[in-house]
This record gives sequence, C-alpha cells and structure tokens, in this order.
Amino acid sequence: MSFGLGHGRELDDAPGVIGVARDEIPPLPDEAITNPDAGLLDPRAWFADPQRPFEIEIGSGKGAFLLAQAAASPGVNYLGIEWAREFYLYAADRLRRAGVANVRMLNADATEFLRWRCPPGIARVIHLYFSDPWPKSRHHKNRVVQDAFLAQCLRVLAPGGELRLVTDHPDLWTWYRAHIARWTTTEAWAKVPERCAPNADRSRPPFDERPYTPPDWVSPGELIGTNYERKYRAEGRGFNSTILVKPA
Repeated sequence: MSFGLGHGRELDDAPGVIGVARDEIPPLPDEAITNPDAGLLDPRAWFADPQRPFEIEIGSGKGAFLLAQAAASPGVNYLGIEWAREFYLYAADRLRRAGVANVRMLNADATEFLRWRCPPGIARVIHLYFSDPWPKSRHHKNRVVQDAFLAQCLRVLAPGGELRLVTDHPDLWTWYRAHIARWTTTEAWAKVPERCAPNADRSRPPFDERPYTPPDWVSPGELIGTNYERKYRAEGRGFNSTILVKPA
C-alpha cells in the first residue's frame, strides 16, 4: 500500500524544511488490513510545538491559502496534503522561502492518509477548497467527498471540529449537497450503508451544517482569497460553500 510520500533530497536538506521527509513516515504494517489502528501516527509530532491546535488542508495546490492562513494564525499548526508532486514541491518551497514555521507539506493521497494514518480527534478543521470535480460520471468515484471520506473526517475531527467546503463547480456542488443531506438529516442518515460508517450511532446525524464564514484576512466578498478564486470570480463564475460541524 503506497501513499506516494517521497519528495527528493532537495527538500529534505533545505533549511527551514516544510516538506515531510521519507523517514518521518514509517511503512504501513501488513496488519493494518485487519487492524486499522496498526499504522496510525500523529502528524502533530512533526511540528516544533505539537500541543498547538492542528488543522489539515486537502489539496493545497501551490500553497496560496496556507501561506496566508498560517501567517494570520501563527499559533496554529497546519498540514497541507497535495497529491500532485509538482504542486507539492512548489508549495513546500514557497512556504520555506517565506519563512513559515507552522506548516508542513505532505505529498500523499489525503483520503488514504486520513484513513490509515491519522489518529481520532486530532484536527480542529479540515479544509477542502476547489477540489478536482472529476466531471465525467465514470470518474465520480475519484471525487474526494464520499460517504467513506465523511466517516473519516468525523473520526479525525475533534468534537466541535469543522469540515469546510468551497467549490466553483455546479455539478460537484450538487454531489456535495446529496452527501451532506445523508450526514445531516435523520431520515437520510439512517440509510447510509453500514460499510461506509461502521458502528455509527444512528440515533442522530453525525454532522450539523452551518453557513460558511471566510477567514478574517480575505478581502470583502471573497471565500478563501486565492488567485484561483479571484481569477474565476472575475470571469463571473459562481461559488458555493458550507461548513459541516462535528457536534461537541
């Protein structure tokens, strides 16, 4: 089982390292197949002060959101997970050159990392912005938001923790809404397959939904303040957003 974690010595040896080195990720043990807890590790240990609040961004791209957010909240540790190696390298070097001390970058499949590596209750926020829409129906299985993914977010988030979602793609938003309904309404939650949420409490939905609130540092009318958002906002593209909250 591979997470695609290697990233080359150009980041391993760099001063002010941001990229997670190969030796910081032990191999996933074979027994993880039957015991999902066997491969757990705590990514908070990768930071100078592991006791700080911890947040995860899935699909960090070139690191624009993390660069601004980490500067605005220096007392919070951020892990950016990016599957595309070239973007991961770019973001890690960009953050390193900016002297950001409270971000680490990981080149991995974020859904697999949450499932096999993250202990429960460690994250205050999981950020998922402008995820790949995988528009063709035969590729919908590759979309990040699935019932199994939401189950892992529920496990990894601390009580009161948030999953923050933003997209500019109408069909992906429709997909989000269908999944959100299953995890926030009692009747629909009862029908989520047991394999997607094993041993779940069916007495009430696992998430509450509330309106999205942008970070304080973004410009008026913006959601996350990245160049991607500004480019498509200028073209008249619409945006949708929401927050799912794990009840405290």
